[in-house]
Amino acid sequence: MTILDPASPATTHPDAVAQLRADVIGPVLVAGDDGMAAETATFNLAAVHDPAIAVGATCAEDVQAAVRWAVAHGLHVAVQATGHGPVAGVGRSTVLITTSRMRAVSIDPSRGVARVEAGTRWGDVIGAAALHGLAPVCGSSSQVGVVGFTLGGGIGPFARERGFGADQVTYVEMVTADGELTRVDADNRPDLFWAVRGGKGNFGIVTEMEFRLAPVSSLYGAAVFYAAESASEVLHAYRSWCAGLPEPTTTSIAFLRLPPLDTLPEPLRGQFVVHLRFAHNGPDEEGERLLAPMLEIGTLLHQAGTMPSSQFDAIHQDPTDPLPVWERGGLLSDLTAETVDAIVRTAGPDVDIPLFMVEVRQLGGALARQPEAPNAVAGRDGAFSVLLLGPGVPGIEEAAIAAGDDIHAALSPWLTGTSLLNFLGDSTTPEQVARAWKPEVHQRLLAIKHEVDPDNVFRMGHALSAE
Repeated sequence: MTILDPASPATTHPDAVAQLRADVIGPVLVAGDDGMAAETATFNLAAVHDPAIAVGATCAEDVQAAVRWAVAHGLHVAVQATGHGPVAGVGRSTVLITTSRMRAVSIDPSRGVARVEAGTRWGDVIGAAALHGLAPVCGSSSQVGVVGFTLGGGIGPFARERGFGADQVTYVEMVTADGELTRVDADNRPDLFWAVRGGKGNFGIVTEMEFRLAPVSSLYGAAVFYAAESASEVLHAYRSWCAGLPEPTTTSIAFLRLPPLDTLPEPLRGQFVVHLRFAHNGPDEEGERLLAPMLEIGTLLHQAGTMPSSQFDAIHQDPTDPLPVWERGGLLSDLTAETVDAIVRTAGPDVDIPLFMVEVRQLGGALARQPEAPNAVAGRDGAFSVLLLGPGVPGIEEAAIAAGDDIHAALSPWLTGTSLLNFLGDSTTPEQVARAWKPEVHQRLLAIKHEVDPDNVFRMGHALSAE
């Protein structure tokens, strides 16, 4: 019997909600309750959630109870840790489970692994691992949630040397659509273990995860900024320079249109700049030597040197406050001189477009190789990723989308057609999501999805299926 009518959210049956509250330790909020907006708030303000029910999970048992309740009442299930995920909000047909209260971290230095709960952020792991001379294969921002980042693939400062974040995972504990809590690894349900590492939230809710750490406590990093008039020269130099970098070096470069904020250094304030990001896991003198050619071009500002893992955010300098963002990603098979010219022509300083960022990240190295326990991570066929960010605000977003269309059209000769799943952005229909992977990988993912979630309970975000 369906007790909730998604088309009429005010008709939530009090007895049903009372039973859920009795079964869950954390808060249970109904649409219209005080505190609902705060509980479901996103980092990307372009996504606004309006679920029938929000459950603030405190443990795996809370997640189980919420999933079972949602299924029993004909509702779908979505999960959120930090809100850095897809730009599509969830509606009244959904129970949204928030895991931000589940942040326990355990480090086993003898094995070089970390175990984390579902709501853990990278900053939690970085601090705990650093005490043992270890670091996670994390992303560019310590604020991002570990589980969502990892299940979507995940790239960061160690990417070309260590591979995707998902490649480090040794097991997950997850709640599937039947409400059961299951340990999944290379020996126990290996097909599901393959799928969840790269298939993200399509198969259930991960409540605990273990992954390998890198035996390092610092790296040689740099953030280098160039003036607008150097954009073409810098990007052409980057193309030639990065081709000779070793795998312990991971780089990216971005065109940034920065706001006139007092918190920015004066040379960058309100300016179009080119931002080179450089991370080298090796001796300082080696990092200095590798970076040197890019410093021969005149810079506006640069910071370079050895940095502990607690300072890795300084390389990319991602935003730390919530804001509405539209985004779109893709993969390039090559970065030729013609590719660079196309980027400069459509996204350079002489073009009036409302994009915060047009970024190119160098891939390859370990990212192109499957780990010992293969997984479904999308993007191994790309030489570079391209990511576009613009304002996710009505009246401006439309212009950002048009600019994105123009850039992608110009890059079409080099686009692989696939994408990093975490960079899909506004591509949230199953047809769009399918293009992230090669067809044979997508078909295998769908088969496993139909097996473990035949009623498509988990259909939110970057969903494999809408039916």
